[in-house]
Amino acid sequence: MKSSVATACLLLAASSASAQDAESAPTLREITVSTPRGAARPFDVPGSVDRVEGNEMRDARLQVNLSESLGSVPGLQIQNRQNYAQDLQLSIRGFGARSTFGVRGVRLYVDGIPATLPDGQGQTSNIDIGSADRVEILRGPFSALYGNSSGGVVQVFTEDGQGPPLLGFSLAGGSFGTARVGSKLSGSSGAIDYLLSASRFHTDGWREHSAADREIQNGKLGFRLDDGSKLTLVFNSVHLYAQDPLGLSASQYALNPRGVDPVATQFDTRKTVDQQQLGLSYERRIDAANTLRLMVYGGQRSTVQFQAIPTFVQQNPLHAGGVIDLARDYGGVDLRWSARLQLADRPFDLVAGLAYDGLRERRRGWENFVGRSSAPLALGVLGRLRRNERNEVRNLDPYVQGSWRFADRWTLEAGVRRSNVRFSSHDLHIVGPNRDDSGSARYRKTLPVASLRYEATPDLALYASVGRGFETPTLNELSYRADGFGGLNFALQPSVNTSVEVGAKARLGGGLLTAALFQTRTRDEIVTNTNFGGRATFQNAGRTQRDGFELSWQHETANHWRTQLAYTWLDARYRDGFCSPTPCSAISTVPAGNRIPGIAEHALFASFGWVPPEGWRAGTELRALGRIQANDRNDAAAPGYAVVALYAGYLKRWERWEFNAFARVDNVFDRRYIGSVIVNESNMRYFEPSPGRNWTIGMGAAYRF
Repeated sequence: MKSSVATACLLLAASSASAQDAESAPTLREITVSTPRGAARPFDVPGSVDRVEGNEMRDARLQVNLSESLGSVPGLQIQNRQNYAQDLQLSIRGFGARSTFGVRGVRLYVDGIPATLPDGQGQTSNIDIGSADRVEILRGPFSALYGNSSGGVVQVFTEDGQGPPLLGFSLAGGSFGTARVGSKLSGSSGAIDYLLSASRFHTDGWREHSAADREIQNGKLGFRLDDGSKLTLVFNSVHLYAQDPLGLSASQYALNPRGVDPVATQFDTRKTVDQQQLGLSYERRIDAANTLRLMVYGGQRSTVQFQAIPTFVQQNPLHAGGVIDLARDYGGVDLRWSARLQLADRPFDLVAGLAYDGLRERRRGWENFVGRSSAPLALGVLGRLRRNERNEVRNLDPYVQGSWRFADRWTLEAGVRRSNVRFSSHDLHIVGPNRDDSGSARYRKTLPVASLRYEATPDLALYASVGRGFETPTLNELSYRADGFGGLNFALQPSVNTSVEVGAKARLGGGLLTAALFQTRTRDEIVTNTNFGGRATFQNAGRTQRDGFELSWQHETANHWRTQLAYTWLDARYRDGFCSPTPCSAISTVPAGNRIPGIAEHALFASFGWVPPEGWRAGTELRALGRIQANDRNDAAAPGYAVVALYAGYLKRWERWEFNAFARVDNVFDRRYIGSVIVNESNMRYFEPSPGRNWTIGMGAAYRF
């Protein structure tokens, strides 16, 4: 730890010295981010928003996980769990920290198509980093305008094809039998632009029983019509097979951090995912002041997951089995009108829209063995049907947002969204004591937001914002009850939060410095009740409070020395006591004041590198994360850690060709640490270890016809 901290100090000192010695001319190019009212500079947005360029995400990286490249975003905690069966662990200002798999509490979009379903559950497995143009991350009160489960918003945008055809190929390999190959074709001709991308990834896994294979195809076609409007078609497909190593207890981690609990191999825990989706957007500029945009999308996703549910537990005739089998069809429409108007002879921008999203799910549960539960003939195989139901979720949300610059230096923004989410379930498995558990629930909430921005100077802006959000239970959180009965747990209620943020943004010496102070108070917080064998149940726990501070600095000198710093302090606690698991006992009581698990109080990212547009390049990164509580009782935790990475590469352009190569070493000092935790795991297998020193090398070439 001491050597890592020393490295960080040297890194920062070198950064400051280089910045002073470098030419004073700023080179950090002006960028924009996407907002409901259109493109805007991050400096002009009255809230916390960051943009990470696709080229930076691919530079000297494996290009498989968002966790490789989003460390420079304050307030965003994103961890590679070394478990592709459970996706990344992603949270924004504490929202989403409780998720035991996938992403929830945060809205995800890929080219405008929600990767978060209407129930609030999302996933990142279909994101193709190889063809990404940029990723934008919005935090704070204004994220509530995106609807249910929007504690933050992550948007990924695919590149547009430009110029003559460009054909590229890339490959990378590294420790633990890891390999990725990718290809991409892009270009434009007349009124048409296009991009087609495909990649394949394989890893044997750092831990035992953690191998994974993933294939992604991604495409984008644009058509500019004669009337000035544009039609864009996007499509995406992903196939994933991943073994699930589960978590480790403290004693198992101490003995062998690369090992697994025996039940993982006994039941061959694993997941298979197949997904295809298609989206079509139409944007037309009606006149100089009015624009209309329509997005329609649809897709299907199938998931089969084998869990480590013991056979004796499945003796209960009401149990749903140890295999989850999901077939999901989803789709939606978003119609948006935007206008640039005048109010009291001052600029006034207005956006109004209507969003509909729907999900139909066929959920089945099977035994994960054949034979008698007391003497099974085989484990980890598909057995008898134990659950069969049709579920549906849909939302219909009108929204409006306005921005009024009522004085030269003052801007007022306000918006409101009326979110209406309906769940319904039709039970098809009514056998013996397994009763009809059909039912429905509807959750409605009005979500207002407002902000005031003051531009003190052309290079300094101050703002304050406030907003209300809400978060419904997901279908997965509703799907199981702590009492073991089947059917959806409609007793679970949505949580409602109020967020306040004040911040400042300053352009200094060609760089951008941002700072934000925020507080979020939530009532009826949804928390884990039980978590056993990969299956969790949930409950409402009363009030919570999150207080935090974020600081970010990005700078690049004229001779291409780049510095990035991001620091987050987040104090997230329960304001009310409760019991987990229920019923209450001396060992299950969670007192008020305990920390919310899965959230680090301190997080630091620092990077410094030389990144010229051509030739040699090199750099170093520091990532540090504080102690993370693993359960609500706060009697188990993952210690804090700091790790350092080094990378070097070469980029050469020659006539129509472009070549690149790189080498990278992560965890240079071979630290032993726990990268993520499984919140409230009932067997106390909380910990998901991260690898020691590991390496990656890669190369690529592209030819412009």
